[in-house]
Amino acid sequence: MLRGTILALLGLTQAVELTKDSWDEATSGKTVFVKFFAPWCGHCKKMKPDWDKLMKEFEGSSEVLIADVDCTAGGKAKCDEVGVRGFPTLKYGNPDDLQDYTGGRSYSEISKFAKGLGPQCGPANKDLCDDAKKKLIDEYMAMESSKRETMIKEKETEVEKLESDFKTFVEGLQKQYQEASDKKDKDVEAVKSSGLGLLKSVHAYSKKAKAEL
Repeated sequence: MLRGTILALLGLTQAVELTKDSWDEATSGKTVFVKFFAPWCGHCKKMKPDWDKLMKEFEGSSEVLIADVDCTAGGKAKCDEVGVRGFPTLKYGNPDDLQDYTGGRSYSEISKFAKGLGPQCGPANKDLCDDAKKKLIDEYMAMESSKRETMIKEKETEVEKLESDFKTFVEGLQKQYQEASDKKDKDVEAVKSSGLGLLKSVHAYSKKAKAEL
């Protein structure tokens, strides 16, 4: 309380740092723009002043929440849940269906993006949905909770498999690259060891000797 009062008097903002436990209450009814970070991350440290400024800009907004999640502390479970794999990772949108932010990261760019955020299509804002999404919402609302949970698990498993397959593919490419690189180095060394250096030395010596005649 005292810290918040002092910050307010100094015209500073108190960072909104979320954890898995505080997420639902803090984000309820809002569109979010969240930075997932690690304290040791250099890029995170560089971005912090602009992100803090953005949080100050939207402090008290009834529609948009700008927040932090520390992936090394109380927010780790939330970071794992939303698939954070690098730092800083920015995500936005419906708190229950975050999207990856891939835009620029200067203050002007993130501020402009945040100003374009607002209420989005969802169960609490059906009027913002197109007919197809309204129909889906109605179908999902009519389902038993257990069926929705089963569907969520199935789709998340599908996503995990796609990500796992991609990781395996990339690791395969990396292995092929390393093997090709090692073979190249070995073959180049073999050519050089076959007398290339001596050949070049003799050739240079011969040219120099002829030039001196």
